[in-house]
Amino acid sequence: MKIAAIQMRSGLDPEANLAALEPLLTEAAAQGVDYALTPEVTMIFPENRDQLRSVAAPFEGHPQLARVGDLAKRLGLHIHIGSLPIPLEDGRFANRSVLFAPTGEQLATYDKIHLFDADIAGLNAYRESATYKGGEEAVTVPLDPFTLGFSICYDMRFPKLYNTLANAGANLIAVPAAFTVPTGQAHWHVLLRARAIETGSYVIAAAQGGTHANGRSTYGHSLIIDPWGKVIAELDHDEPGVLVVEIDPQAVVEARQRIPALANARDFAKPSLHG
Repeated sequence: MKIAAIQMRSGLDPEANLAALEPLLTEAAAQGVDYALTPEVTMIFPENRDQLRSVAAPFEGHPQLARVGDLAKRLGLHIHIGSLPIPLEDGRFANRSVLFAPTGEQLATYDKIHLFDADIAGLNAYRESATYKGGEEAVTVPLDPFTLGFSICYDMRFPKLYNTLANAGANLIAVPAAFTVPTGQAHWHVLLRARAIETGSYVIAAAQGGTHANGRSTYGHSLIIDPWGKVIAELDHDEPGVLVVEIDPQAVVEARQRIPALANARDFAKPSLHG
């Protein structure tokens, strides 16, 4: 099976972002790709919450998603939109992934579970949960001959999600992302390799890269990692591009036989205080 990670530099205009995405997907299809993953915030990378509210469209009848479905049908491949903001009834948004079949129909959606809420010394508190509502359900979907597991960006710091996906049958795990440059330089490769190693799964990470219209800079370096934790393909830069690799489900079988961590895992009690 051939898979592709699409690296982008999304801006503030959904139509412009979709126009930038289409030739990248066309390039992937020309290389015989079966499944293509785009980054987090593919359709809109907002400058602030007000700007997000002014452009985010409802999920039902979403104009850009409707055209992605048409693209999937025309190009004959699975297109996985890494994420886009979807307005919710409580005034917040879901950070939602959407997978399209080659028929153009929507196969599955996933709302990002883990949200970045932090109090950082010397800086203002950051509350992603003030803008977004976290999802509550892990998602897998058959993608013959693989089973695809869903995650988004910050999720990668939470091994329990990936263990849950692998135990539910996932052997290819998607990680669309918009990593900052400092955290990308420090953590991007090691976290993604760790998630592949501990689950014995392929990991595909499609990234945003470069300086965006909102003033933010993202790390790029889209990766595809094999079940042994080896980086088998990388866009070693932050420019838009297409990363294509052929993957083999037998590699998952062999990795899990050599290191049967999923099978050997045990439940255990929480530590008690001593002394």
